[in-house]
Amino acid sequence: MGLSNGPRLSGMQKQVLALYRGFLRAAHSKSPEERHKIESFVSSEFRRNAKQIDRKNFQYIEYLLRLGKKQLEQLKNPDTIGLSSLTVNSSQTRRP
Repeated sequence: MGLSNGPRLSGMQKQVLALYRGFLRAAHSKSPEERHKIESFVSSEFRRNAKQIDRKNFQYIEYLLRLGKKQLEQLKNPDTIGLSSLTVNSSQTRRP
């Protein structure tokens, strides 16, 4: 009798879920206010990427996993108090 009712996850899907859980665990070491901000930010980023990125674009997903792992290591640092992101809209960037 198996305990799993859903479909089996690929290795990459397992990595994404492990990264997500890692961020949530790291958020618990921060202040309650920062924890809420981190959890909201991480949740919205993962949901946004899940909707916008083609699931077959393995190279880009691997890139995001590496980037996420670096950000998670920074977040685990006791001196880090929060998490932020910078987005640049190239259509509004000035060009000389």
